[in-house]
Amino acid sequence: MTRRSQRRALSLILATSVALTQASPAAHADPRPATIEAWQQSTSVRLQADGSLSDVLAVSADDVWAVGQQEIWDVWKNRGTIRHWNGKSWAEVPVRDATAAENLRGLAAVSASDVWTVGDGHDGLPYLAHGDASGFDRVRPSGLRAGDWLGGVDAKAGRVVAVGSREKNGLVLTGHGNSWTVHETKEKGALYAVADGFAVGDTGTAPLIVHQSGSSWKSMPVPSIRGGYLRDVHVDNSKRAVAVGGVYHGPGDITPLVLTWNGKRWREQRLPRSEARLYGVTGDGKGRYWMAGYDPSRAGEPFMMRCEKGECEIIRGRAKHGRSSVRLQAVAYLAGKGAVWAVGHAVDTADRYTDVVEAFAPKTTTAKS
Repeated sequence: MTRRSQRRALSLILATSVALTQASPAAHADPRPATIEAWQQSTSVRLQADGSLSDVLAVSADDVWAVGQQEIWDVWKNRGTIRHWNGKSWAEVPVRDATAAENLRGLAAVSASDVWTVGDGHDGLPYLAHGDASGFDRVRPSGLRAGDWLGGVDAKAGRVVAVGSREKNGLVLTGHGNSWTVHETKEKGALYAVADGFAVGDTGTAPLIVHQSGSSWKSMPVPSIRGGYLRDVHVDNSKRAVAVGGVYHGPGDITPLVLTWNGKRWREQRLPRSEARLYGVTGDGKGRYWMAGYDPSRAGEPFMMRCEKGECEIIRGRAKHGRSSVRLQAVAYLAGKGAVWAVGHAVDTADRYTDVVEAFAPKTTTAKS
């Protein structure tokens, strides 16, 4: 197996995790907290055995979405799941489709009644579904075929963009309703996330970023980082964006990678020394960003990084008895609450998976356990 294939297989396994918290974190006075956020609590949306969540988005305090997979190790029982938080409790949202989703990886929303998710179908085709809290229906764009893979999605009124790969090239699916277009990038590689015209991934040996230019998607110049890869992107505006991932140096040897966009070029962000893997990023639109991931040197502690004005600080949660590791695969900023919800899964000493939700808020808030 090639190094790219190994990384891709590992990423697909790890990309089955995300969730949110049973209690809303306390608010703080915007626009800037006096101190860095602190870990507040850990909980679960209580998926079935060996459940793991892959993405999360917060439309509002009482409209939060999470997707992932349950019974991930059972080829006959595993299935994708969609969960919705209404401000008081979590509920599973039905998917009205007989073929069923095998795993759901990405989420995007235009509004509470216009939500999209992507992943894999049990029929071997990429899975795209659209709906609201009452249920989702599968959408079957023309042009997709067996072997195509979708990892991320973005949605605006009347237009959806999903990204992934087709054989050895990046794939971009755009459209809405009955009109869809499939575009293959000229560059070899795969795309894992998309936001506001930027899509990120890797070529197998280096980071890959493509940008929408009219009706096409073109590769952007990025720093030359051998072994670099990107897994998520957050865009504030055309002059400010952040992409996160890592640098693969060899088996088990990965360091974090953050690239920032200033409207003219992508640059590598200086980071605290760490062996952490970064999987998800969010921001408040004002230049503050939070990255979620996993630190193998302190595997049992939830890991997050906060960056602002070129400076980054590490935030850690509390290790819980019985957990051997915690991976936070995605992160969402709750506007107006000043809180960040990072989500993923925990693995216990018997290698069983449990979805987790880690809440972070300013230190001035009384911590909960």
